Amino acid sequence: MLRALGQVSRRELLTMIGAAAGSAALYQAMTTLGHAQPSPYQGPVKLQGDPGTVKVLILGAGLAGMVAALELRAAGYEVEVLEYREKAGGRCWTLRGGDTYTELGDFRQDIGFAEGNYFNPGPWRIPHHHHAILDYCRRLDVKLEPFIQKNHNAYLHSTTAFGGKPQRFREIATDFRGHTSELLAKAVNQGNLDEMVSQEDKEKLLEALRTNGMLDKDFGYVKSQHTSEFRGFQTWPGGGAKPNPIPSDPIAPGDILQSGLWRWLGVAETVDHQETMFQPVGGMDMIAQAFEREIKDLIRYNAKVTSIKQDETGVTAIYQDISTEGEPLEARADWCICTIPFSILGQIENNFSDGIKSVIDKVQYAGAVKIGLEFNRRFWEEDEHIYGGISYTDLPIALIGYPSSDYLSTGKGVLVGAYNWDTAAYQFASMSPEERISKALEDGAMIHPQYRKEFSSGASVAWYRVPWALGCYGVWDDREADYTQATALDGRTLMAGEHLSYLPGWQEGAILSGLDAISRLHARVMSG
Repeated sequence: MLRALGQVSRRELLTMIGAAAGSAALYQAMTTLGHAQPSPYQGPVKLQGDPGTVKVLILGAGLAGMVAALELRAAGYEVEVLEYREKAGGRCWTLRGGDTYTELGDFRQDIGFAEGNYFNPGPWRIPHHHHAILDYCRRLDVKLEPFIQKNHNAYLHSTTAFGGKPQRFREIATDFRGHTSELLAKAVNQGNLDEMVSQEDKEKLLEALRTNGMLDKDFGYVKSQHTSEFRGFQTWPGGGAKPNPIPSDPIAPGDILQSGLWRWLGVAETVDHQETMFQPVGGMDMIAQAFEREIKDLIRYNAKVTSIKQDETGVTAIYQDISTEGEPLEARADWCICTIPFSILGQIENNFSDGIKSVIDKVQYAGAVKIGLEFNRRFWEEDEHIYGGISYTDLPIALIGYPSSDYLSTGKGVLVGAYNWDTAAYQFASMSPEERISKALEDGAMIHPQYRKEFSSGASVAWYRVPWALGCYGVWDDREADYTQATALDGRTLMAGEHLSYLPGWQEGAILSGLDAISRLHARVMSG
């Protein structure tokens, strides 16, 4: 029996709105209820006033550290950046042919992708409402192109449904919408919603269900020319002497419900995944490279920080040049912005306050494994007409992501062969890179039989094994209790990074955190 609206939770209400009305209505509802807001970025940061001869030490040359360095130097500060790696960017990272990457456990990978092909182990997309990173892309001349999140011609797959045969996204999405619209229309016609809607609203609701649910005049969702215009045809329309189009048979509602494939229908409806999404042309690290070009002279690379000590007049970082393994070196500044992930920072000697030490120890890091697979040809386009987007599966690989660029090109192509979390990520992280790729090929072949024949090379990254991150992004156990402590000025140090934002895991969060840190630091400096 339908419950009164007053008994429906916010989560259930948002789910109902999203399923019935689509992403635009869902976003509007979430904004009204306070769950979703666009990025608060209001344009270039303005650090007014002359700071004088003040030096700031920045630990980490990820996006948070680089945006802080860029804007602080522009405001007149002396800036020095210490970066553990041989390049800047942090998790804004791309692997290409000729690159070498070694994980913890001495798992070395020599990337063998063809020229021009690449794989983004970390972030791979930018939402349209992440205003800060889009503005910096504009200002730093980073070329962007659309990232295809939702593709109606991609697959939804379950090993326990439809004999393990993948189903086209559009077929599941259309039939699910049609069947649920028919059920709701029946409930309206039977008077089950009389206490919830007026007679006038009832008539409008039925018309909306008929239109959006592709229902016939009797409010039934049935095989027809009209439904096939949404779910696809058994025989597609042709020309000339080709046969007339033949409608396709909808999947029975019980089969769809039991399959569980509907669970992936709303992924692209969340505010962070709604179209339009973007990606940099040529790889995500085009953003990192653009920042790096501006501030490269400020960065000391291969600098492994081993100690951070602060006193009443400044901050001292002791670091090792891991490219030479020489004597420990020292960097000294009046202030410090530390963007080192807490997963790493907790292992570095420091004299921070007990409060911030406690928070650093409590913040956990999410793990994920991401695999890039290169194939000899773009069979997903040539054989199955899938251009961008994502197929989802209940197999351990979790998904297959198709490239959103170079459509119809000949030669080799790279897709995301796995991007998993939780238990599956732990399992994959315990494997060698070769074993992960073998498993990705085994799973992927259940969706694309061409996998084994067309495979060329692969690369995998298990984020718990990444030596300079030890995880994907920060996960707060009690943000309400600890977040204020973590973002406060601790002696002469401010923390920044995606973990110090309400957008964990997103590059926007890192940039906003960096801008917030320098704004507060500048205010402190100017106040004397």
